[in-house]
Order: sequence, then C-alpha cells, then structure tokens
Amino acid sequence: MSKLVSCLVSGLVALAAQANIASIALARPLTPAEQRYSPYYDVLPKCADQGPLQRISSRFHARETEFWKSGLEIVAYDKVREIGDRSTGLDYIPRRYCQARATFNDGKVREVSYWIGEATGMVGFDWGLEWCVVGLDRHNALAPNCKMARP
Repeated sequence: MSKLVSCLVSGLVALAAQANIASIALARPLTPAEQRYSPYYDVLPKCADQGPLQRISSRFHARETEFWKSGLEIVAYDKVREIGDRSTGLDYIPRRYCQARATFNDGKVREVSYWIGEATGMVGFDWGLEWCVVGLDRHNALAPNCKMARP
C-alpha cells in the first residue's frame, strides 16, 4: 500500500512540475493596451466630469422609475474622487475607478462606486460606465456593497 502511495505522490509531483514548466512557456509578455494592433488611447473623462455623473443619474432615474417604482432620484454629488486608474494592469482595457457621495430626494446620502472604461460603450464606441449605489444593489449584482465596481 505504501509503495502505491509513494508512486502516486511521485506521479503527482512530476505532473505539477510539467504544468509549471508549461505555464512558464505559455506566459506572454505584457503589452500595454496603447501598443496593441488595435490600440486603446487611455482617453477617459475624469471622475468629476458631468458626463459620467449625469449618465449615472439618468440611468438611476430610469431604473427606479420603470423597474422598482421607488421614486428615488439623485439630487447632488459631492466628495467625488478617483480611487484607481488602470488598477487591473496596463495590458487591460483602460478603466478609471471612482467613488462619490450622492444625496437622494429622500434626504439620505449614499456612496456610489463606478468605473469608466474606454471603448466599452454602445458597440465599442465611446466610453462605457458601470455603477452601483451602496444599499440599493437589490439583486446583489456587484455585491458585497458594490465592491465589484471598485478595483
């Protein structure tokens, strides 16, 4: 029995060594997104620009009015700040990660986490936006507490 176990262990060690060598051989050099055959240019709006904030407000209004029928609306933003720029690496699609405090028409202040991505808008044109309001992610799409919208 011990001979069988030692043969199995030896086989597993040899297999792990081969897998490690294969992964090293398949490793690719990191090519910044700006240097690809179809390059990105890292041209994104700033976190506090009106474009992203208005888009969040508009989409929030549409979702709350049409789907949840809550009547909630974003009234104002403050403490807008960038929390990451290309935090996932230079060889990925450029993204700017942001957070802001939003005041709602119910008088509550909630945190909004969002990212702005290059060429992630409609059909790859324009910048795209993913956002989440802490406490109002009812389907837990970016759970827990909108963590998945942050770097």
